[in-house]
Amino acid sequence: MKKTGAAIVGCGTIFAQHARVLSEIEETELRLVVDSELFKAEREAEIYGCEAAADYRVILERPDIEVVHLCTPHHLHAPMAEELLAAGKHVLTEKPIAHTPKAAESLRAAAAKSSAQLGVVFQNRYNESSRRIRELIDSGRLGRLLCMKGIVTWSRLPEYYTANPWRGSWATEGGGMLINQTIHTLDLLQWFANSDVKRIAGCITTDSLGDYIEVEDTAHACIDFSNGIRALFYGTNAYLTNSPVELELIFEQGTLLQRRDCVYLLENGEETEICRPSQIAEGVKSYWGVSHGLLIRDFYHHVRENRPFWLDAEEGSRALQIVYGIYAASQSAAAITRWDPKA
Repeated sequence: MKKTGAAIVGCGTIFAQHARVLSEIEETELRLVVDSELFKAEREAEIYGCEAAADYRVILERPDIEVVHLCTPHHLHAPMAEELLAAGKHVLTEKPIAHTPKAAESLRAAAAKSSAQLGVVFQNRYNESSRRIRELIDSGRLGRLLCMKGIVTWSRLPEYYTANPWRGSWATEGGGMLINQTIHTLDLLQWFANSDVKRIAGCITTDSLGDYIEVEDTAHACIDFSNGIRALFYGTNAYLTNSPVELELIFEQGTLLQRRDCVYLLENGEETEICRPSQIAEGVKSYWGVSHGLLIRDFYHHVRENRPFWLDAEEGSRALQIVYGIYAASQSAAAITRWDPKA
């Protein structure tokens, strides 16, 4: 059986999530690990039995490497992906698709020209709870979805930023809590709404980390979608623990609540648990969820079968557009109905 050759670029925090899954997929083989700090790549290469390199461009001359995982800082996602796609390499990039909407637009154009596929990692769409919620929305069983709210209260200490100076900077991270942590929740809200954004009002602040970062650690927003659904959002990195994400979706004939990855239906005054995942995310990295493996495997299925992956450049840009809509609304101190997605 011919195996699909893979490489991972970036040996930071999220690297192990990708490497572990690749080691478990029989049809794939991790052949190269890349990091600008070569000792990191060599360390991981020894663990996973592959080669190491300091420059990702060596991949361009490797016909045995067909898929590249980008686990690099945000500002490197788009330029690396564009070069790899031009060389015919399939690319699976961690979120965000880019660190600015302008860079995302450039990458979307590059992906449209390439014969290879671009996938964006929003793994929480694969959570059992997310899938169950989306199924109920699509079924119409509870009537029309009217409004939603998402609440994220997490913690980031100064050491999180000082250990990786690219974080906390507009130039390299592209923002703060919104673009790095809670972009997953914003992505779920827009996926559930299944509609373009019509209006955004909101504000960003730096409540606890102002001595360490130039970006926000806290934000709130009111998001109106074109189909009439309204979403309220609050997120912060100023809490002292990583609490489970809370979601509420109100329909004409009932309410869905997500707590600790479980979904409850409130109907006729009765609350019933309708989804308890077989695996619930726990521990320090619980905010990642448990679905990286499902997404990565699905991406490889699409590549092998030459079918377009559904979380592509266009779909992967939607949450970033909302993030920058909140930034624009905060800067203007007023609700906005238009903002430049290419800025």
